[in-house]
Amino acid sequence: MDHGDVILRLSEITFYYDHRKPILDAASFSVRENAKLTIMGQNGAGKSTIFKLITKELKPQSGEMHIKKGITIGIAKQVIPHDDLKKTVREFFESAFSEKKHDIDKHIAKVLDVVHLSAPLEKKLSAFSGGQKARLLLAFALIQEPDILLLDEPTNNLDKEGIDHLTSFLVMYEKTCIVISHDAAFLNSFTHGVLHLDSFSHKVTQYVGDYFDVVTQISEQIEREQRQNARMEKQMQEQKDKINFFSHKGGKMRKLASKLRTAAEEAEENIVDVRQEDRTIPPFTIAAEPFALPLVEITSVTIMKDHKPTKKRVDVTVRRRHRVLMTGPNGIGKSSLLEAIANGTEKGAVMTEGVRVGYYRQDFSGLPMDKTLYQILEAAMEKPVHQEIYATAARFLLPGDKLQAKAIELSEGQKGLLCFARFMLQKPTLLILDEPTNHINFRHLPVIAEALNEYEGGMILVSHDMDFVSQVTVNETLNLGEL
Repeated sequence: MDHGDVILRLSEITFYYDHRKPILDAASFSVRENAKLTIMGQNGAGKSTIFKLITKELKPQSGEMHIKKGITIGIAKQVIPHDDLKKTVREFFESAFSEKKHDIDKHIAKVLDVVHLSAPLEKKLSAFSGGQKARLLLAFALIQEPDILLLDEPTNNLDKEGIDHLTSFLVMYEKTCIVISHDAAFLNSFTHGVLHLDSFSHKVTQYVGDYFDVVTQISEQIEREQRQNARMEKQMQEQKDKINFFSHKGGKMRKLASKLRTAAEEAEENIVDVRQEDRTIPPFTIAAEPFALPLVEITSVTIMKDHKPTKKRVDVTVRRRHRVLMTGPNGIGKSSLLEAIANGTEKGAVMTEGVRVGYYRQDFSGLPMDKTLYQILEAAMEKPVHQEIYATAARFLLPGDKLQAKAIELSEGQKGLLCFARFMLQKPTLLILDEPTNHINFRHLPVIAEALNEYEGGMILVSHDMDFVSQVTVNETLNLGEL
């Protein structure tokens, strides 16, 4: 696709929430008409912050942003704002416009068809599944017909059919699109450029090429810079050895040492500021206490058929080392079922007394957002150990200075890592995982899969990430769509 004029340019943008910890430091990049770009960077590096700067939800401390006159911007956010959950489908889409939109129902029907969703216009948003909400968020952006479409983790909670439908739409989309996603295969299918946000230098580097090409380019560049620095550091050490030798001599030798010292200082300033590749969490173990009895016995489940709750008989027993994968299309009620099992409100699922449940909610609503990370991790332990809390958090890239931050201040990816840190300290007998790969950097996923394979407790898993599922040993699959 031919690219036209530059329609968006960020020049020397500096932004921080805390001046001691910049998110962007004199960062610059430009976006052309018809471009399909992805923003790449570590969890918490500031990818969503860039979107908020583009939409003017946030203002930079310095630098300028230029948007071509007449250009409109639409964003599909990661989650529906809490206040909007009370709205009906029609009210939600009406709020996309500052003035009353004529034939709004017709426009809603058109965008719902694009995102492959059937939704009664009077239904409240709170009643939709996670995957259906993801489609509603995308449709909300599309109904505005923006010149620049911003998508923040658009594949989260989507089933394979939904991801295929979205991919086809974006390939054919004739306007500019900028995407944040950790789904590498999805990104590679339609993007042809990357904005790489380095969480250490706080700069943005622009690359051309498909996603996998750019990942390779960045890795190779890091290796080149590290080799160059290693050579320079060796030379500087040799210089310092000479300086130490000559500085203990008298007269001309001491003057020579002074000259060498000045040259060494200049060389140190020329060391390349190496881009540090996304750090990957190290291997970890989720411990589980021995438990002889079945953990949960499920004889019936409640699912949604034609937007109505329906009971279906099943025969599933979850014991230690037994992993059950629950599948089914968006809207069938997988998340509601997992929540009911975890809370003990699903009558057909009987939890044995003494089972300790570790529950990963796809929307992180189980995290007390007003509490600090330290308080959340401390509450997970029967007998809190200060040192263990700090060490566990650090394993999940949540260093000590982060632990006094509140959960609401974390990026979505960091919230996901916090959940796994909590499991390590909680030592649950049963894990109930609802889309545990959402928002999490793809580099971490093989490590998480390995931890789940080694986990000695029972597990009930819902995930649309088939690549991740293929890495996890599953003993039984319950397809809710075939009941």
